[in-house]
Amino acid sequence: MDLREYLRVLRRHWVLVAAAALIGLLGGGAVAVLVQPTYTANTQLFVAIQNSGSVSELQQGNTFTQARVQSYAKTVSTPVVLQPVIDSLGLQESAEELAKRVTASTDPDTVLITISVVDASPVQAAATAQGVADNLIRAIDSLEKPKTGGASPVSLSVITPAEAPLEPSAPNTRLSLLLGLACGLVAGVCGAFLKSTFDFRIRGEADLRGTTDAAILGGISFDQDAVRKPLLTQAGSQSPRAESFRQLRTNMQFANVSSHAKSVLVTSSLPGEGKSTTAANMAIAVAQSGQSVCLVDADLRRPMVHEYLGLDKHAGLTTALVGSADVNDLLQPWGDDNLYVLTSGQIPPNPSELLGSAGMKELLARLEQAFDAVIVDAPPLLPVTDAAVLSQHVGGVVLVVGSRRIRHQELQKSLAALQLVGANLLGVVLNLLPGKGPDSYAYGYYSSDRTASSHDSAKKQHAFVGATSIDSASMNQEMHQGEFSPARRARSLPKDAGR
Repeated sequence: MDLREYLRVLRRHWVLVAAAALIGLLGGGAVAVLVQPTYTANTQLFVAIQNSGSVSELQQGNTFTQARVQSYAKTVSTPVVLQPVIDSLGLQESAEELAKRVTASTDPDTVLITISVVDASPVQAAATAQGVADNLIRAIDSLEKPKTGGASPVSLSVITPAEAPLEPSAPNTRLSLLLGLACGLVAGVCGAFLKSTFDFRIRGEADLRGTTDAAILGGISFDQDAVRKPLLTQAGSQSPRAESFRQLRTNMQFANVSSHAKSVLVTSSLPGEGKSTTAANMAIAVAQSGQSVCLVDADLRRPMVHEYLGLDKHAGLTTALVGSADVNDLLQPWGDDNLYVLTSGQIPPNPSELLGSAGMKELLARLEQAFDAVIVDAPPLLPVTDAAVLSQHVGGVVLVVGSRRIRHQELQKSLAALQLVGANLLGVVLNLLPGKGPDSYAYGYYSSDRTASSHDSAKKQHAFVGATSIDSASMNQEMHQGEFSPARRARSLPKDAGR
């Protein structure tokens, strides 16, 4: 992973990182509030040699004193010094317990000893520190006194008396908050990378690129309004959702330049990835460019196209396949453009057999001759084999991948299923993408708005895939005579096709 991948992981799981940092901050604050405050009182002593000899004697005495200071500091924690303090102050603890609250330190190359005492009471801390200092003076005077009699050559003096501290030395609220925040951030970052490591769902383009090299035809952001208004015509003409489908239409044209396929199958790996809405809106977008389009609902398991478009599903694809009616009589016009819909019809007990039959192949061929573009909504690939079977009868396949709805291994299975039957995969459409964040999709990345607008006018003159069955002269002649319509062109074909 490079730096951009690390940043993407952190942006993707920023809520987790922020929550962990907040919890750490609250934990540090709780520690600062709940821990009993303690106070530290300090006193300082000066160690000197009691003589007034020559300069050389003073230097020797100073060296002697510095050598002895370390020993005096260690003497502070002994019962010789601490027990008299306990007795005089009436402390309810032993010398060993008091020694844990008393520390003595010395500064290098000096003859200063600093004594610190920690206590829950600031007054008691100051009294104990002063008592330890006084008893250390007496203990050293007794220990250094010559056995032959006379005064001790070493003198200890208090130069900084102990005073009751005004503020507690612990807990340090600011330090506790900073440590809590730091621990929370570390835990959040570790959790983010751990979660990312074990998260095999495809969230965006970067995850998709790690699974397949198939062309990304476009990205459709998730829109809460699309749940109630899923169709392209229900969104504003300049909305990001509408622009995404127009861009998808443009990229489809370029992806299909080599194969010139007029029929495109739209499928997904699992239910709930938005393949039906994508197929319906693709058909609407292509029809808005001036082409004649037939949308076929071949999802004979859970058909949804009729619900989105508000059409009757009782007579449709299965009706034509079993020979109960001609396809011309089953096509239902929709909208103001040249869009015709062949709904699913009654759900049969053998969908795979019907979709893989010769009649289905002939029906699609008939529709390809009658329309500029045929878009087929097929069932998901993994639960059933319908889409894999049907993909052999169409010119190309578009695979819809729902963000956060599918895992890498599931997408790999879908791609392998298409490859096994020799399907022509035109590309992948990323659906249900977040509108913002590291996994959002900018449709302008693949072609600019200027490019899209320049190709809109060209597409009105060319077929969906850059090939049309009628030249411009014959089209103009039929339009002039009032004879040009997809339904009329379908009636001109043999009526036994698709039965």
